[in-house]
Amino acid sequence: MPSVDPSPTPPEPAPALEAARDLAGDSDGFERLWTPHRMAYIVGARPSPEPGEGCPFCAAPARSDSDGLIVHRGERCYVVMNLFPYNPGHVLVCPYRHVSSYVDLTDEETLEFTALTKAAIVALEAASAPMGYNLGMNQGGVAGAGVAAHLHQHVVPRWAGDANFLPIVGQTKALPALLEDTRAALVTAWPR
Repeated sequence: MPSVDPSPTPPEPAPALEAARDLAGDSDGFERLWTPHRMAYIVGARPSPEPGEGCPFCAAPARSDSDGLIVHRGERCYVVMNLFPYNPGHVLVCPYRHVSSYVDLTDEETLEFTALTKAAIVALEAASAPMGYNLGMNQGGVAGAGVAAHLHQHVVPRWAGDANFLPIVGQTKALPALLEDTRAALVTAWPR
């Protein structure tokens, strides 16, 4: 029968932790929330759809306004609800033509693209009275464009207190309004 040592070996002491202020670098006043799981998204390769081949911005205009979540159709561009909104009322201004860069728009497309961006803000003001807006285009996948092959501009209404840690910690965005309800309010409020 094997012998059992009556005195167990004490656990090794935990390594001493160094205070961050004692490590290399200068404090910049920011706290860090490390999200290494995002690296898979950053380095992941996503194919750019060709016109009509899985491009959601080419497919939407072929649907009814309700099914395509289209708020307004212009002659050269249209406005559509973002299927994955940052906030209620988040719309996208898109040219019908499948182009990837702002500089690829014709002068006529550029004028309508800008006019529809302004009209979206007017409609959002009337429908939901935001306190501010984020306007922007992400040109290319590296810049954050989810669909880099088809140009689109974001118009995101903002309110004080609309951002919190739920998207970061819970990978969930709280949206207090349904897309179709928001689309209907914007259609009603669209400037004539």
